[in-house]
Amino acid sequence: MLPDTTEVLIIGAGPTGMALSIVLHQAGVDHVLIDRLAQGLQTSRAGVIHAQTLETLEPLGVTQRLSELALKLQNFAIRDRNRALLMLDFGKLPSRHPYLMMLPQNLTEQVFAERIAALGGVIHRMIEAKAVVQDADGARVTVVENGREKLISARYVVGADGMQSLVRRSTGIEFDGAAYDASFVLADVRLDWPVGPTEVSLFFAPAGLVVVAPLPDGSYRVVATMDDAPEKPEIADIQALLDSRGPTKKRTRVLDLSWSSRFRVHHRLVRSYRKDRLFLMGDAAHVHSPAGGQGMNTGIIDAVVLGQLLGDVVNGVRPEAELDLYETLRRPAAQEVLELASTMTDMALTRSSVKRFVRNLVLSVLNLNPFLKRRIALKLSGLSRAPLARLPAPSREPIAQTKPAAEPGLKLVA
Repeated sequence: MLPDTTEVLIIGAGPTGMALSIVLHQAGVDHVLIDRLAQGLQTSRAGVIHAQTLETLEPLGVTQRLSELALKLQNFAIRDRNRALLMLDFGKLPSRHPYLMMLPQNLTEQVFAERIAALGGVIHRMIEAKAVVQDADGARVTVVENGREKLISARYVVGADGMQSLVRRSTGIEFDGAAYDASFVLADVRLDWPVGPTEVSLFFAPAGLVVVAPLPDGSYRVVATMDDAPEKPEIADIQALLDSRGPTKKRTRVLDLSWSSRFRVHHRLVRSYRKDRLFLMGDAAHVHSPAGGQGMNTGIIDAVVLGQLLGDVVNGVRPEAELDLYETLRRPAAQEVLELASTMTDMALTRSSVKRFVRNLVLSVLNLNPFLKRRIALKLSGLSRAPLARLPAPSREPIAQTKPAAEPGLKLVA
């Protein structure tokens, strides 16, 4: 049964919402996790989990299972057709997880859902949030369950509800940024691939970028820009992308297509991660190009940091004012990620032959400098942002429990 009151209501049961639920379960915090979908994703979308994310996930008890399902790669390359411009070795990362963990998002979500169940939790599905109101003591969310409206009162509400977030709209917080001109194609395919299954490859070409990444089942994830992509790209579309952007010494052959999608990419960041009792994380707070595979990773770390803070506050370990630490840490992390993804995307999309020549020259020079290559690998892995995922010690001794969930008489936020 969907309860009437709770300490924390999480709207959205993607990887960020589920990660937050796991942390709150482990902290013994009463919470409710809802999602409007009947089931989790059946398609893979995000495909890589980086080293810093894996380190952050270790206390949640999911890394071993993720590791069993995943493919671990050490090599990342930026190429201009046949020419390798920059080769990075993630096997040299200063981490307990010195690799790129390749795992389709639907399997990551499956592992998170299994962990929630093992902790005695439940994901309330087919529950759609329709309105959020709050006052100084808490918030009330109107949801629709089986066609009927219901109110849930919560001390805090967290929006893990994606780029069109209801929670963000309820806060009135601006979502600054814009959309890229090009659309993106995403597909999982079987390939006769000359580069082989040991490397994540980002190809530059005058026609645009294409990323090819091996997956655990022997298939490959293909991500590419396309000026006017079809809604459901077919084998011929993926073949044309690889022919015009991939290696030419030996032709790539697309053997089979598991699924495909077209999507528009934005680069946006909220001005604030919090409005009183309402919090934003994941795509509700930041969206950007898939270059570098940073989106899901950044959102998961958002969730773990916020979960630790909410757990400490609800359990009286920290004063409520320390919830501001969430934005203090995570907004600068997202800003760095947006800059990284935008730089990689802009480099890949340049049409000027002069700029392409300069870009390739700069990357080739970088490839000769081990120190700079290490810095780039640390940025891509997230390890350079590790301090922005680490909470300071509480500012004072444990305090008494604070106020319970909200009572009636709340005001509309937006």
